[in-house]
Amino acid sequence: MDDKDAAVELEAVYTEMLQNNLEGLWRMTREVPEVKPYLWRWDVMSRLVNQAGSFLPMEELGERRAVFLFNPALKHLAGATQTLYAAIQMIQPGEVARAHRHTPSALRFIIEGEGAMMNVESEVVPVHVGDLVLTPNWLWHEHRNEGTEKVTWLDGLDTPFVFGLSAAVYEMHPDVYLPETKPRDITSAGNSQSLLRPVALEPDTAAPQHLVYRWTDVEPALDRLAATDTTSPYDGVAIEYAGPNNGHALRTMGCWMQMLRPAEHTAAHRHTHSSVYHVHRGSGHTVIDGQRFDWKQGDCFVIPSWAWHEHVNDADTPAYLFSMNDMPIMEAFDLQREEALNESGGHQEITSTFDPAKAAG
Repeated sequence: MDDKDAAVELEAVYTEMLQNNLEGLWRMTREVPEVKPYLWRWDVMSRLVNQAGSFLPMEELGERRAVFLFNPALKHLAGATQTLYAAIQMIQPGEVARAHRHTPSALRFIIEGEGAMMNVESEVVPVHVGDLVLTPNWLWHEHRNEGTEKVTWLDGLDTPFVFGLSAAVYEMHPDVYLPETKPRDITSAGNSQSLLRPVALEPDTAAPQHLVYRWTDVEPALDRLAATDTTSPYDGVAIEYAGPNNGHALRTMGCWMQMLRPAEHTAAHRHTHSSVYHVHRGSGHTVIDGQRFDWKQGDCFVIPSWAWHEHVNDADTPAYLFSMNDMPIMEAFDLQREEALNESGGHQEITSTFDPAKAAG
């Protein structure tokens, strides 16, 4: 058989493969969406979620007034990264988001406003600015605002990961709202520093499952770590919200709070887990794969998997960064890897500065 006849027959083989939903491995190309570093401005996110709130009542919003952050490479996933979903949610005075449960796990980090309550498995938990509230998968939960001002928080879920496994199940509560059968805020009674693990130290034992972590506990813990210089060269003064899942808050998501001291500049490194950051307080910038991302209070940004990154506090006051990550997933499948830029704790060369106006659309 000459080359021309062989090419014709091979093409016929390929055609028949496709007709039978088959393909030759040698013909495949690696077309995996590349998660991009990105930054969302608080003034834009806040304005848009509030505008939506002025036009649309809760019942027209599927019970959740939330604007989600999608990575430019992942529009089809509604994901900030390949495993993590993030959104800004706002609830107005007197509103109640009806009870439901789902297989994805969720977290809420309170950004602004007072008066909101989270009812998780019939325990009502009041929340305040800087608090972190967890909703492990398949627990009944609802949100309500019993105060006089709007309350806004950051939602974090593992929905892209769960959707990828085709394991997403959602169920509304049969009675619409959850009864309050447990004492209010009992889950935070006895909340101690044992629930806040220094990132620079390995966990000794797993902490109990906790639903709420108070900012009034977190801030003093960071101050104490700074005083004892229990720091990470890559993350500054950093704590993890400890839980029973190999030391992580949730089975699929880890949660951190970092304090960058005035003029602090961390060393560059990279790791296989991805992270979504929210600037709780302060201002500064993060360099991701040579691109500078300037941030201030309220902003959110993404560090993709295996991207070089380092943080800088440009101000003369501390900066506080809350973050969620998919490290528990990476560890569960033995995929967690980490690498320093160099042994001397070096920094990247900045080749460009991120401009949200140019990156949008």
